[in-house]
Amino acid sequence: MINWQAIDTVLLDMDGTLLDLHFDTYFWLTHLPKRYAEIHSLDQAAAREALLGQIEARQGTLEWYCLEHWSRSLSVDIRALKEEIRHKIQIRPHVETFLTRLQAHGKRRLLVTNAHPLSISLKLEETAIDRWLDGIISSHELSEPKESQRFWERLNEREPFDPERTLFVDDTPRVLEAARDYGIRHLLCIHQPDSQEERMIEEYPAIHHFDEITPSELPKTL
Repeated sequence: MINWQAIDTVLLDMDGTLLDLHFDTYFWLTHLPKRYAEIHSLDQAAAREALLGQIEARQGTLEWYCLEHWSRSLSVDIRALKEEIRHKIQIRPHVETFLTRLQAHGKRRLLVTNAHPLSISLKLEETAIDRWLDGIISSHELSEPKESQRFWERLNEREPFDPERTLFVDDTPRVLEAARDYGIRHLLCIHQPDSQEERMIEEYPAIHHFDEITPSELPKTL
């Protein structure tokens, strides 16, 4: 599926790509509504409906991904509430082997995520996936979400890459569309970003796990 001879840089999403999206799904759809209702003495069903309405209204914007925005808007400490279920943060299968093989083959590995820095820090504390990466860029640092063309322009200014020789892996088709419009040639999606929910992608080439595209092991030298 992947011609590794044609790729120099690998851009990788975090949630749903390197990490199981189940943590985030559970947090936003179950844990936050429950704790929000408890904190503000509200009916849980009503709290969940109100929360989902606010969240959906911001979808695709930088605020949608911003923990500080939601902490202010909801009068709760989102980072602290995420801490309560941090045991659910999990690395997806075969990620370590994939990333270490990329390094062995001389490929540049950049984490490119819409996640807020407070969320990134929690997940790095729990998984230490940064030990297998050459850099981490949050869209909040560039003031644009990955859905925006300005994000890709600013990313290339900060971490120069050749779109023709770059692979971008993400679990969100609308983000892959933005990357394609920018000119990134090699695009790959994830069929099942949340281990607890089945999904099949048809819009883009897609994999279940990274073992399907991991470069071969280089022969050992004496």
